[in-house]
Amino acid sequence: MKILTKWLRSYLPGLPVDDAQLAEDLTLRGIAVEGIYSLGEGNGSLYEMDITTNRVDAMNHYGVAREAAAIYSLPLPALAFPLPAVEPAKVPFPVKIEAEDACGRFTARVLRNITIGNSRDWFAGAEVATYFGLLEQKMISNAVDASNYAWLAMGQPTHAFDLDKIEGGIIVRRAKKGEKLKTLDGLDRVLDPEDLVVADHKKALGLAGVMGGWDTMITPETKNVLVEAAWFDPVAVRRTARRHGLHTDASHRFERGADFNAAPIASAIVCSILLANGGSIEGDLVDVRVPALEAKTAQRKPIPLALSEVRRILGKTVSEEGITAEIVENVLVALGCGLENDKAAGGDRWKVTLPSWRLDIEREIDLIEEVARVYGYNRFANTLPAFGEGVKALPWAESEDAIRRTMMTAGFHEAIGSTFCSASEAALTAPQPGLVVPLGNPLSEEAGVLRPSLVPGMLAMVAGNLNRDVSDVRLFELGTVFSGTTEKVEERPAMAFGAAGNLAQQTALHPARAIDFHDVKGAVEQVTGRFQARSVYFDRFPADAGLIPEWLHPYRAARVVVEGVTAGWFGQLHPREAAARKLREQVIVGELYLDRLYKLPSRRPAAREISRYQPVRRDFSLVLDKSIPWRLIDEALSGLRIPELVEWRVREVFNDPKLGEQEYSLLMGATFQAPDRTLRDEELQSFHTQVVKAIGKAGARLRS
Repeated sequence: MKILTKWLRSYLPGLPVDDAQLAEDLTLRGIAVEGIYSLGEGNGSLYEMDITTNRVDAMNHYGVAREAAAIYSLPLPALAFPLPAVEPAKVPFPVKIEAEDACGRFTARVLRNITIGNSRDWFAGAEVATYFGLLEQKMISNAVDASNYAWLAMGQPTHAFDLDKIEGGIIVRRAKKGEKLKTLDGLDRVLDPEDLVVADHKKALGLAGVMGGWDTMITPETKNVLVEAAWFDPVAVRRTARRHGLHTDASHRFERGADFNAAPIASAIVCSILLANGGSIEGDLVDVRVPALEAKTAQRKPIPLALSEVRRILGKTVSEEGITAEIVENVLVALGCGLENDKAAGGDRWKVTLPSWRLDIEREIDLIEEVARVYGYNRFANTLPAFGEGVKALPWAESEDAIRRTMMTAGFHEAIGSTFCSASEAALTAPQPGLVVPLGNPLSEEAGVLRPSLVPGMLAMVAGNLNRDVSDVRLFELGTVFSGTTEKVEERPAMAFGAAGNLAQQTALHPARAIDFHDVKGAVEQVTGRFQARSVYFDRFPADAGLIPEWLHPYRAARVVVEGVTAGWFGQLHPREAAARKLREQVIVGELYLDRLYKLPSRRPAAREISRYQPVRRDFSLVLDKSIPWRLIDEALSGLRIPELVEWRVREVFNDPKLGEQEYSLLMGATFQAPDRTLRDEELQSFHTQVVKAIGKAGARLRS
C-alpha cells in the first residue's frame, strides 16, 4: 500500500527524523517500507509498504502515524472531526441488526440537502485534492472521495446511500434464497442464503462489507444521503466476497478484522466532506451494537503482564538498565493500551486493557512482543538463551522412526501435506464426526478447518502426481490430526498412505503388475509387526452396515484391529471420490491411528552369536491322524523350552497305503546345537526322549 509522509507529518508535525530514517525505523519495527520515492520539495515522500495481514490497523495513514509516535515517544492527537449543529429528527432513523453473529455494529447518519460535486477541503490540514493527487487516487465526487479518504486516513470502510431510494429503514440480515442484487460494478447477482447484506424493508441494498448496490448509489441528483459505517465479521465478509468473486478495498480490510470503535469517527469524516458543499445533519448518530461481538473485540478482558516476565523472555539489552517499567508503560500506552497497576499482585505488574484496533493481541506473550518490537530488536544483546537440559525426543519418536523405515523399505516415499482442509473433506474423512475444528481466520474455504484426518492431503498428493503423468505412485505421510472444539483442540499422531500404478519389475519370472489391495496389506502388516501385539487381524463389515468410511470402496476395504481396538482402515478409493478427483487409475489408500499403536511396546529384533560348535540333526518319522494339524506339533515342541533345540521343521509328508485312510506319515527334522560346547551322546538321548514324549502328547507316534 502507499503512504504519504506529508500526510503522516500532518498528524505528527514534530517528527525528529527525515523520511529515509523514518522508513528504516518503521521497517525495523515490522511496518516494512519496501520503497521510498521523492515527490518533490514540500510534498515529502511516497512509501511503498508491505503490511502483514495481521496488522490491518497499520494499513492506513493514522495507523502508521501511531507506530511512529510510539517509536519516537511523540504525542499523537486523537482523530476529531467537528460537525455542525444537528437538526432534531422527529423519529430516529430505524436500523436493525438481524444477523447478530456477523454484524457487531452499524452506525447511520442522515444528511439533508447535500450537493453532490467536487470535494473541498473541510478544515485546515485535510488536503483532500493534494493527498489524492500525490497518491494518484482519482477524484470522482465528494460522496466517493469521502469514503476513499476515510479508509486512506484511518482504514475504516464506509458507504453512502441515496436516502430517498431506501424504503423504510436499514436491516442487516442474511440474503433470501434466490434474492437478486445489482452491485455497483453493474452486475446482476443471485444471492446465496449465507450472504450478508444491508437491506431496507423490501430489498437488498448491498453486499455488507464488500460492495454497495446500484439502485441506491449516489448520483448528481441525490439530495439526501444516509452515511453508513459498520463493523462486520471477517469470516462472513470473506465468504460473501469469495462466493461472488469480489475483492474490494472494503472487503480487504473487513476480512482482516476492522476496528470496532472506528465507525463513528469514519462517519464524521465522510459527513464533514459532504457538508463542505452545503447541507445539514438530521438527528443524532444512530449507533446499534451487538454486545456479544463487542465483548470479543472492543471490550476484551484485561491481560495480566509482569515486568519480570518481560525481562525473562527478552533477556539483556545493550544498555545496562535493560527493560524498565517506564519503557513498558510508554510503549503500551503509545500503542493504545490502557494500564492499571496490579498492586494486589505486588511488584511491577499491570492489567492491560487492549485497544479495539489490535485484535491480533490476545496473550501476555503478544504484549511482550510489542514491547520488544517498538523498543527495537537491534537494541538487545547478542546472547543465546539459557538452556540447562538436553534435547528430549518425543515418547514415540523411536516408534515413528521404525514406521518410517518400514514404509520406505516397502517402496513408499514420504510426503508432507497441508495441515488444513475444507469442511467437506473433513466431514468425509473425520473418524469422529462432529468434532472438526474450524479456523477463526481461514485463508480460504479449501483450508477452512484443521485436518481431522491425513486422507484428504494424501488424496490430493496422489492425484497431483497422477495428473502430472507420474504413473507409479507410492506415498505415505506421518503427521498430526486434530479433533475437538475451538476452545479445546486434541492432537493425535497418524499415518496415511496411498498407492497407484505398477510395482517395479523384479525378475523375468515376476514382471511388473498393478499394485493391488494385498500389496498394501503386506505393508500394513509390516508396520503393525513393529509392535508387540498379541492380536492383529483384518476384518470388514457389510456394505449396508454404515460402518465403512465413506471414502473407501464398500466391498474392497478392510479394518485393521490391534489388541481388539480399531487401528486404521485401508482399501480401494471409493469410485465416487475417484471420479471427483478425475482419477482413472485404481488407488489404494488408508490411514492408521498411530496413537493407538504407540501405546504398545516396540518389537525389538534380537540377535544372538552364531555357535562355533557342530550342530546335530535328528530325524523323526511320525504317524499322525489326519485330524491333527502341524500346529499342535509345533506348539508342543515350543513348550519344551530346550535351549539347545534350535530348529524343527517338516521335511516330508506322504501317504502310505499301509497306514490306512485316516493316517499319514510325516518326516520331521530337529536340529540341536549348544553355543558353548559340543553336545554329548547322553544329552542328545535326553533331548530325543523329551521330543518323543511331547509329540506323543500332541497325538503323534513314532513309526516302527
